[in-house]
Amino acid sequence: MSKARCIACFAVLTVLLLILTAISLMTGSVSISIGEVIDILGGGGTDEMSRNIIMSIRLPRIATAIVLGGALSLSGYLLQTFFNNPIVGPYVLGVSSGAKLSVALALIYSLSKGVVMNSFLMVFAAFCGSMISMGFVLLVSVRVRSAGVLVVCGIMIGYICSAITDFVVTFADDSNIVNLHNWSMGSLSGMNREKVLIMSIIVGICLIVAFFMVKPIGAYRLGESYARNMGVNVTLLRVILILLASLLAACVTAFAGPVSFVGIAVPHLMRLMSKTSSPMVMIPLCFLGGAVVMGLCDMIARSVFAPVEVSISSVTAVLLVPVVLMMLLKKKSGTGGV
Repeated sequence: MSKARCIACFAVLTVLLLILTAISLMTGSVSISIGEVIDILGGGGTDEMSRNIIMSIRLPRIATAIVLGGALSLSGYLLQTFFNNPIVGPYVLGVSSGAKLSVALALIYSLSKGVVMNSFLMVFAAFCGSMISMGFVLLVSVRVRSAGVLVVCGIMIGYICSAITDFVVTFADDSNIVNLHNWSMGSLSGMNREKVLIMSIIVGICLIVAFFMVKPIGAYRLGESYARNMGVNVTLLRVILILLASLLAACVTAFAGPVSFVGIAVPHLMRLMSKTSSPMVMIPLCFLGGAVVMGLCDMIARSVFAPVEVSISSVTAVLLVPVVLMMLLKKKSGTGGV
Protein backbone atom coordinates (compact mmCIF):
# COMPACT_ATOMS: atom_id res chain seq x y z
CA MET A 1 0.00 0.00 0.00
CA SER A 2 1.42 3.36 -1.03
CA LYS A 3 0.92 6.03 1.61
CA ALA A 4 1.48 8.74 -0.99
CA ARG A 5 -1.20 7.24 -3.22
CA CYS A 6 -3.75 7.19 -0.39
CA ILE A 7 -2.98 10.80 0.53
CA ALA A 8 -3.40 11.74 -3.13
CA CYS A 9 -6.79 9.98 -3.23
CA PHE A 10 -8.01 11.92 -0.20
CA ALA A 11 -6.69 15.18 -1.66
CA VAL A 12 -8.36 14.64 -5.04
CA LEU A 13 -11.70 13.71 -3.51
CA THR A 14 -11.57 16.69 -1.13
CA VAL A 15 -10.91 19.09 -4.00
CA LEU A 16 -13.70 17.50 -6.06
CA LEU A 17 -16.10 17.85 -3.14
CA LEU A 18 -15.22 21.53 -2.70
CA ILE A 19 -15.69 22.19 -6.42
CA LEU A 20 -19.03 20.37 -6.47
CA THR A 21 -20.17 22.30 -3.41
CA ALA A 22 -19.32 25.63 -5.04
CA ILE A 23 -21.06 24.71 -8.31
CA SER A 24 -24.12 23.40 -6.45
CA LEU A 25 -24.41 26.63 -4.47
CA MET A 26 -24.28 28.70 -7.65
CA THR A 27 -26.47 26.68 -10.03
CA GLY A 28 -30.14 25.78 -10.14
CA SER A 29 -33.35 27.37 -11.35
CA VAL A 30 -31.86 30.64 -10.04
CA SER A 31 -28.18 31.32 -10.81
CA ILE A 32 -26.10 33.06 -8.14
CA SER A 33 -22.58 34.36 -8.73
CA ILE A 34 -19.64 32.98 -6.78
CA GLY A 35 -18.98 36.40 -5.29
CA GLU A 36 -22.51 36.65 -3.96
CA VAL A 37 -22.31 33.12 -2.58
CA ILE A 38 -19.11 34.00 -0.69
CA ASP A 39 -20.70 37.17 0.68
CA ILE A 40 -23.77 35.27 1.89
CA LEU A 41 -21.71 32.51 3.52
CA GLY A 42 -19.63 35.19 5.19
CA GLY A 43 -22.71 36.82 6.70
CA GLY A 44 -23.07 39.58 4.14
CA GLY A 45 -25.14 39.87 0.98
CA THR A 46 -28.00 42.28 0.36
CA ASP A 47 -30.35 40.13 -1.73
CA GLU A 48 -32.76 38.45 0.70
CA MET A 49 -34.05 35.98 -1.89
CA SER A 50 -30.52 34.79 -2.73
CA ARG A 51 -29.74 34.49 0.98
CA ASN A 52 -32.81 32.30 1.55
CA ILE A 53 -31.96 30.14 -1.46
CA ILE A 54 -28.39 29.55 -0.25
CA MET A 55 -28.95 29.21 3.49
CA SER A 56 -32.36 27.53 3.59
CA ILE A 57 -32.39 25.39 0.44
CA ARG A 58 -29.07 24.72 -1.22
CA LEU A 59 -26.72 24.54 1.76
CA PRO A 60 -28.87 22.03 3.74
CA ARG A 61 -29.29 19.99 0.56
CA ILE A 62 -25.55 19.88 -0.11
CA ALA A 63 -24.89 18.90 3.51
CA THR A 64 -27.50 16.16 3.15
CA ALA A 65 -25.81 14.82 0.01
CA ILE A 66 -22.45 14.71 1.82
CA VAL A 67 -23.76 12.97 4.95
CA LEU A 68 -26.11 10.50 3.26
CA GLY A 69 -23.76 9.76 0.36
CA GLY A 70 -21.02 8.89 2.82
CA ALA A 71 -23.44 6.82 4.90
CA LEU A 72 -24.65 4.80 1.91
CA SER A 73 -21.14 4.09 0.66
CA LEU A 74 -19.98 3.05 4.13
CA SER A 75 -23.02 0.80 4.49
CA GLY A 76 -22.10 -0.91 1.24
CA TYR A 77 -18.50 -1.41 2.35
CA LEU A 78 -19.60 -2.98 5.65
CA LEU A 79 -22.02 -5.33 3.87
CA GLN A 80 -19.35 -6.33 1.37
CA THR A 81 -17.03 -7.07 4.28
CA PHE A 82 -19.71 -9.10 6.08
CA PHE A 83 -20.54 -11.27 3.06
CA ASN A 84 -16.97 -11.17 1.68
CA ASN A 85 -18.55 -10.27 -1.65
CA PRO A 86 -17.91 -7.10 -3.70
CA ILE A 87 -21.23 -7.21 -5.57
CA VAL A 88 -23.57 -6.70 -2.62
CA GLY A 89 -24.96 -3.44 -1.26
CA PRO A 90 -27.97 -2.12 0.67
CA TYR A 91 -30.00 -1.46 -2.49
CA VAL A 92 -29.10 -4.72 -4.23
CA LEU A 93 -29.85 -6.83 -1.14
CA GLY A 94 -33.26 -5.21 -0.65
CA VAL A 95 -32.29 -3.52 2.62
CA SER A 96 -33.17 -0.06 1.30
CA SER A 97 -36.48 -1.30 -0.10
CA GLY A 98 -37.42 -2.87 3.22
CA ALA A 99 -36.66 0.41 4.97
CA LYS A 100 -38.75 2.28 2.38
CA LEU A 101 -41.73 0.00 2.95
CA SER A 102 -41.64 0.34 6.74
CA VAL A 103 -41.33 4.14 6.58
CA ALA A 104 -44.22 4.42 4.12
CA LEU A 105 -46.47 2.21 6.28
CA ALA A 106 -45.51 4.11 9.45
CA LEU A 107 -46.20 7.48 7.81
CA ILE A 108 -49.55 6.35 6.47
CA TYR A 109 -50.60 5.01 9.86
CA SER A 110 -49.44 8.08 11.77
CA LEU A 111 -51.06 10.55 9.37
CA SER A 112 -54.32 8.60 9.45
CA LYS A 113 -54.28 9.13 13.23
CA GLY A 114 -53.43 12.82 12.87
CA VAL A 115 -49.92 12.36 14.27
CA VAL A 116 -46.79 13.76 12.60
CA MET A 117 -43.74 11.51 12.86
CA ASN A 118 -40.46 13.14 13.81
CA SER A 119 -37.15 12.30 12.17
CA PHE A 120 -36.01 9.87 14.87
CA LEU A 121 -39.20 7.82 14.56
CA MET A 122 -38.78 7.71 10.78
CA VAL A 123 -35.22 6.42 11.17
CA PHE A 124 -36.40 3.84 13.71
CA ALA A 125 -39.16 2.66 11.35
CA ALA A 126 -36.65 2.44 8.49
CA PHE A 127 -34.22 0.52 10.69
CA CYS A 128 -36.91 -2.03 11.59
CA GLY A 129 -37.72 -2.54 7.92
CA SER A 130 -34.08 -2.85 6.93
CA MET A 131 -33.46 -5.43 9.67
CA ILE A 132 -36.42 -7.53 8.53
CA SER A 133 -35.13 -7.52 4.96
CA MET A 134 -31.62 -8.28 6.19
CA GLY A 135 -33.02 -11.18 8.21
CA PHE A 136 -34.38 -12.79 5.05
CA VAL A 137 -31.07 -12.24 3.27
CA LEU A 138 -29.15 -13.82 6.16
CA LEU A 139 -31.45 -16.86 6.10
CA VAL A 140 -30.72 -17.27 2.41
CA SER A 141 -26.97 -16.80 2.91
CA VAL A 142 -26.90 -19.60 5.49
CA ARG A 143 -28.52 -22.06 3.08
CA VAL A 144 -26.94 -20.87 -0.18
CA ARG A 145 -23.26 -20.07 -0.66
CA SER A 146 -23.61 -18.81 -4.23
CA ALA A 147 -23.12 -15.05 -4.49
CA GLY A 148 -25.33 -14.92 -7.58
CA VAL A 149 -28.26 -16.60 -5.83
CA LEU A 150 -27.82 -14.29 -2.82
CA VAL A 151 -27.98 -11.21 -5.03
CA VAL A 152 -31.00 -12.51 -6.94
CA CYS A 153 -32.83 -13.20 -3.66
CA GLY A 154 -32.00 -9.70 -2.45
CA ILE A 155 -33.32 -8.21 -5.67
CA MET A 156 -36.54 -10.22 -5.35
CA ILE A 157 -36.99 -9.01 -1.76
CA GLY A 158 -36.45 -5.47 -3.00
CA TYR A 159 -39.03 -5.87 -5.76
CA ILE A 160 -41.63 -7.23 -3.33
CA CYS A 161 -41.08 -4.38 -0.85
CA SER A 162 -41.13 -1.76 -3.61
CA ALA A 163 -44.30 -3.20 -5.13
CA ILE A 164 -46.12 -3.13 -1.79
CA THR A 165 -44.89 0.42 -1.14
CA ASP A 166 -46.06 1.64 -4.56
CA PHE A 167 -49.43 -0.03 -4.07
CA VAL A 168 -49.94 1.59 -0.68
CA VAL A 169 -48.81 5.05 -1.82
CA THR A 170 -50.86 4.91 -5.02
CA PHE A 171 -54.13 4.16 -3.24
CA ALA A 172 -53.57 6.50 -0.32
CA ASP A 173 -56.32 9.08 0.16
CA ASP A 174 -54.45 11.76 2.03
CA SER A 175 -52.78 14.29 -0.28
CA ASN A 176 -49.73 14.40 1.99
CA ILE A 177 -49.27 10.66 1.56
CA VAL A 178 -49.69 10.89 -2.20
CA ASN A 179 -46.77 13.32 -2.19
CA LEU A 180 -44.64 10.49 -0.81
CA HIS A 181 -44.29 9.28 -4.39
CA ASN A 182 -41.36 11.65 -5.00
CA TRP A 183 -39.68 10.48 -1.80
CA SER A 184 -40.21 6.83 -2.74
CA MET A 185 -38.24 7.45 -5.95
CA GLY A 186 -35.32 9.04 -4.09
CA SER A 187 -34.94 12.78 -3.53
CA LEU A 188 -32.91 15.19 -1.39
CA SER A 189 -35.41 18.03 -1.64
CA GLY A 190 -37.13 19.54 1.39
CA MET A 191 -34.14 19.30 3.74
CA ASN A 192 -33.61 21.73 6.61
CA ARG A 193 -31.05 22.33 9.34
CA GLU A 194 -32.90 20.19 11.89
CA LYS A 195 -32.94 17.16 9.60
CA VAL A 196 -29.29 17.68 8.67
CA LEU A 197 -28.35 17.80 12.36
CA ILE A 198 -30.24 14.61 13.19
CA MET A 199 -28.83 12.62 10.27
CA SER A 200 -25.33 13.94 11.04
CA ILE A 201 -25.57 12.72 14.65
CA ILE A 202 -26.74 9.24 13.62
CA VAL A 203 -24.22 8.84 10.80
CA GLY A 204 -21.43 10.37 12.90
CA ILE A 205 -21.96 7.83 15.68
CA CYS A 206 -21.93 4.97 13.16
CA LEU A 207 -18.74 6.32 11.59
CA ILE A 208 -17.00 6.55 14.97
CA VAL A 209 -18.02 2.98 15.85
CA ALA A 210 -16.76 1.81 12.45
CA PHE A 211 -13.37 3.42 13.15
CA PHE A 212 -13.15 1.58 16.47
CA MET A 213 -13.75 -1.67 14.54
CA VAL A 214 -10.89 -1.13 12.08
CA LYS A 215 -8.54 -3.77 13.52
CA PRO A 216 -11.21 -6.51 13.96
CA ILE A 217 -12.51 -5.80 10.43
CA GLY A 218 -8.98 -6.06 9.05
CA ALA A 219 -8.50 -9.43 10.74
CA TYR A 220 -11.95 -10.63 9.64
CA ARG A 221 -11.14 -9.87 6.00
CA LEU A 222 -8.27 -12.38 6.22
CA GLY A 223 -10.66 -15.16 7.26
CA GLU A 224 -12.75 -16.13 10.27
CA SER A 225 -10.14 -18.59 11.54
CA TYR A 226 -7.42 -15.95 11.42
CA ALA A 227 -9.69 -13.43 13.16
CA ARG A 228 -10.47 -15.87 15.97
CA ASN A 229 -6.77 -16.65 16.41
CA MET A 230 -6.18 -12.91 16.74
CA GLY A 231 -8.71 -12.78 19.58
CA VAL A 232 -11.60 -11.28 17.61
CA ASN A 233 -15.12 -12.17 18.73
CA VAL A 234 -16.35 -12.99 15.22
CA THR A 235 -19.99 -13.40 16.21
CA LEU A 236 -20.10 -10.00 17.91
CA LEU A 237 -18.24 -8.40 15.00
CA ARG A 238 -20.72 -9.77 12.46
CA VAL A 239 -23.64 -8.50 14.56
CA ILE A 240 -22.08 -5.03 14.75
CA LEU A 241 -21.40 -4.97 11.01
CA ILE A 242 -25.03 -5.81 10.24
CA LEU A 243 -26.39 -3.29 12.74
CA LEU A 244 -24.17 -0.49 11.47
CA ALA A 245 -24.85 -1.22 7.80
CA SER A 246 -28.60 -1.45 8.38
CA LEU A 247 -28.74 1.74 10.48
CA LEU A 248 -26.76 3.69 7.88
CA ALA A 249 -28.99 2.46 5.04
CA ALA A 250 -32.10 3.15 7.15
CA CYS A 251 -30.98 6.72 7.83
CA VAL A 252 -30.52 7.36 4.11
CA THR A 253 -33.90 5.86 3.23
CA ALA A 254 -35.75 7.69 6.01
CA PHE A 255 -34.59 11.11 4.81
CA ALA A 256 -34.03 10.67 1.08
CA GLY A 257 -35.83 7.50 0.04
CA PRO A 258 -34.02 4.60 -1.62
CA VAL A 259 -30.91 5.61 -3.58
CA SER A 260 -29.57 2.95 -5.91
CA PHE A 261 -26.07 1.59 -6.60
CA VAL A 262 -24.03 4.07 -4.53
CA GLY A 263 -23.43 1.46 -1.82
CA ILE A 264 -22.16 -1.16 -4.24
CA ALA A 265 -20.20 0.94 -6.76
CA VAL A 266 -18.39 3.51 -4.62
CA PRO A 267 -16.41 1.03 -2.44
CA HIS A 268 -15.24 -0.64 -5.64
CA LEU A 269 -14.15 2.70 -7.13
CA MET A 270 -12.31 3.59 -3.93
CA ARG A 271 -10.41 0.29 -4.01
CA LEU A 272 -9.40 0.95 -7.59
CA MET A 273 -8.22 4.45 -6.69
CA SER A 274 -6.28 3.56 -3.56
CA LYS A 275 -5.12 0.06 -4.56
CA THR A 276 -5.81 -1.15 -1.03
CA SER A 277 -8.54 -2.87 0.97
CA SER A 278 -7.26 -1.75 4.37
CA PRO A 279 -10.23 -0.71 6.56
CA MET A 280 -8.15 2.13 8.01
CA VAL A 281 -8.08 3.68 4.54
CA MET A 282 -11.31 2.35 3.06
CA ILE A 283 -13.70 3.54 5.79
CA PRO A 284 -12.90 7.27 5.50
CA LEU A 285 -12.23 6.99 1.75
CA CYS A 286 -15.60 5.33 1.11
CA PHE A 287 -17.34 8.01 3.14
CA LEU A 288 -15.62 10.81 1.23
CA GLY A 289 -16.15 9.08 -2.12
CA GLY A 290 -19.82 8.53 -1.39
CA ALA A 291 -20.19 12.22 -0.53
CA VAL A 292 -18.63 13.22 -3.86
CA VAL A 293 -20.75 10.81 -5.91
CA MET A 294 -24.00 11.74 -4.16
CA GLY A 295 -23.21 15.43 -4.49
CA LEU A 296 -22.55 15.05 -8.22
CA CYS A 297 -25.70 13.00 -8.81
CA ASP A 298 -27.89 15.41 -6.84
CA MET A 299 -26.47 18.39 -8.73
CA ILE A 300 -27.30 16.67 -12.02
CA ALA A 301 -30.77 15.67 -10.78
CA ARG A 302 -31.82 19.20 -9.84
CA SER A 303 -29.87 21.31 -12.34
CA VAL A 304 -29.70 19.66 -15.75
CA PHE A 305 -33.46 19.81 -16.40
CA ALA A 306 -34.22 22.77 -14.07
CA PRO A 307 -36.80 23.75 -12.99
CA VAL A 308 -37.86 20.09 -13.42
CA GLU A 309 -36.10 17.77 -10.97
CA VAL A 310 -35.53 14.08 -11.69
CA SER A 311 -35.15 11.44 -9.00
CA ILE A 312 -31.62 11.00 -7.73
CA SER A 313 -31.92 7.22 -8.09
CA SER A 314 -32.37 7.67 -11.84
CA VAL A 315 -29.10 9.59 -12.02
CA THR A 316 -27.16 7.18 -9.79
CA ALA A 317 -28.41 4.25 -11.88
CA VAL A 318 -27.28 5.83 -15.16
CA LEU A 319 -23.85 6.77 -13.80
CA LEU A 320 -23.09 3.75 -11.61
CA VAL A 321 -24.67 0.75 -13.35
CA PRO A 322 -21.71 0.61 -15.80
CA VAL A 323 -19.39 0.33 -12.77
CA VAL A 324 -21.43 -2.55 -11.37
CA LEU A 325 -21.46 -4.30 -14.77
CA MET A 326 -17.69 -3.91 -14.97
CA MET A 327 -17.38 -5.50 -11.52
CA LEU A 328 -19.54 -8.44 -12.57
CA LEU A 329 -17.58 -8.97 -15.79
CA LYS A 330 -14.23 -8.85 -14.00
CA LYS A 331 -15.49 -11.25 -11.32
CA LYS A 332 -16.83 -13.60 -14.00
CA SER A 333 -13.67 -13.57 -16.12
CA GLY A 334 -11.40 -13.83 -13.10
CA THR A 335 -9.11 -11.14 -14.44
CA GLY A 336 -9.25 -9.07 -11.31
CA GLY A 337 -11.80 -7.66 -8.97
CA VAL A 338 -11.93 -6.79 -5.35
